[in-house]
Amino acid sequence: MASVSLRGITKQYENNPVIKGIDLDIEDQQFVVFVGPSGCGKSTLLRIIAGLEDITEGTLEIGGKVCNEVEPARRGIAMVFQSYALYPHMTVAENMGFALKLARVPKAEIAERVARAAEILQIGHLLERTPRALSGGQRQRVAIGRAIVRKPDVFLFDEPLSNLDAALRGQTRIELARLHRELKSTMIYVTHDQVEAMTLGQRIVVFNGGHIEQQGTPRELYERPANKFVAGFLGSPHMNFLDGELAGCEEGLATVRLPGGALVRVAADAGALPPGARVTLGVRPEHLALARPTNGGIPATVALVEYLGDVTLVHAQVQGSSETVAFKYEHDVPVPEGGATIALALDPRCAHLFDETGAAVRHALAKNV
Repeated sequence: MASVSLRGITKQYENNPVIKGIDLDIEDQQFVVFVGPSGCGKSTLLRIIAGLEDITEGTLEIGGKVCNEVEPARRGIAMVFQSYALYPHMTVAENMGFALKLARVPKAEIAERVARAAEILQIGHLLERTPRALSGGQRQRVAIGRAIVRKPDVFLFDEPLSNLDAALRGQTRIELARLHRELKSTMIYVTHDQVEAMTLGQRIVVFNGGHIEQQGTPRELYERPANKFVAGFLGSPHMNFLDGELAGCEEGLATVRLPGGALVRVAADAGALPPGARVTLGVRPEHLALARPTNGGIPATVALVEYLGDVTLVHAQVQGSSETVAFKYEHDVPVPEGGATIALALDPRCAHLFDETGAAVRHALAKNV
């Protein structure tokens, strides 16, 4: 197994910069997820680590060894692609062991490695089948098994679940997490799906426009996003945002005036911002609720009610704003109908504040909430 270190990595196609100076350390045996929207550079960086793309500038180390000029086959990595890329005329066992056969590994050792990988992935009963006799999930496990038999130092996954349906994606996520625990390998996983990122990654790296916006544990990024982009990208449904202005601040508390005139308090150290500064209030759907009649709240009108089985989502348009916010509703309380006028309340300790540039205003432990 091995650590991965990137220093000042850039990638440019002609005059088009795609990776814009990445510094990143991935520890041995860590499961790291690269996440971000399409075109943000996450897959390109994975291909750079794999040796499938040249580095324009910077240094890549795998296991303490500089690998900028090292051939992909000698980097100690194995990659699982979005496409299964299985040979249709070969059996599962032959597909899994083909790279070892090309490397002239003895037949007995190939059979042993294939059998062990099949046991780990629970596909031992499929070894004599050809790919056309397999489901999508089974084909993906064969592709993963093909990587396992090589005993790589680092596993690279490039959106491996995107071809599977929702149920299979959930099941395969569990299998990948179990696989990491069992193999104790360094794994780097690329996805645009924030649910995959939150459930699989010990550490998440959020990419945007060829650079890293933030990295940390799933909980750190969810509860303390560094900026509005990260806050809006992670979470399902995504965080609600409402534009406003800073009406005042005291120790550990900022007061925000929304377009409709409502005043909302946020646990944030906003003392560096001038009064009247343009800010954005951020609050997740689980942290919004109906206000009690005596508590005022944020006036809004119900636009849509979605019953999702385990939760009911209410979408409401805030008074004086074109923005619609979503909040999760308790099943044991009557749900307001579309068009109903309501008032929303939030806990200042669970709200977020972003300045005009989108940067998060440092969260505070408010004393007077």
